Amino acid sequence: MEAVEISHVKEVASISQMDKFPRFIAIEGSVCVGKTALARRLATTFHYDLLLEDNPQDDPSFNLFYRHSKDSVLNDQLYFPFRCASQLQSICKNDSLGSVRISDFCVEKDLLFAEMYLSVDEMKLYNRAYKMRTKDLPIPDLVIYLQAPVGTLKERIREKGAEAKKTMGRGYLKRLNEAYEELFHYYDQSPLLIINVSEIDFVHSEQDYRQLVEEIMSCRKGRQYLNPKPSEV
Repeated sequence: MEAVEISHVKEVASISQMDKFPRFIAIEGSVCVGKTALARRLATTFHYDLLLEDNPQDDPSFNLFYRHSKDSVLNDQLYFPFRCASQLQSICKNDSLGSVRISDFCVEKDLLFAEMYLSVDEMKLYNRAYKMRTKDLPIPDLVIYLQAPVGTLKERIREKGAEAKKTMGRGYLKRLNEAYEELFHYYDQSPLLIINVSEIDFVHSEQDYRQLVEEIMSCRKGRQYLNPKPSEV
């Protein structure tokens, strides 16, 4: 059944006016909300190049960051935007007329983490580095912001079994959700699609996924909301 549905999605996509279809899509949201899984599936459906955020566990201070160590925060925050910006700059260097890409991050989210943890003096240093490193980066044609309540995030963290992330308490996740909400409340650089994913599954439910694909294909300028009902079993 899934193969048939995906084939139909591809057929609809090929019929659409691809010159109006977003050529660079970025997906954002809180930890374990489903960014990477959705990016992988959309990339497969539409034959997009996939641009994934480097695994932060490759950074030796990753575990310290998620345990909120004051000794590692500034180091991490200077590392994150440099890492993401390097990946996005590859778009500019290797771009061609036919290139289409999807990423599981927006570089602006690094500001969110910095403001959560850095002191005033540290933010001055961070802002200088951030502005230098992110100058002239490509802007997404569409940003998809995935939202989920704290309870849903906690459950997905437990299911994923990421040891460092298990240390995240409800207070931290609540604060993180609030920071993302503030970030995208003011975000206006790209068309923005805000999706409540608390009761839907884009990875395993064909109905849920198809609803999202149709929304993306008809996405307009400005800010749009998708609050789909869970698919029937």
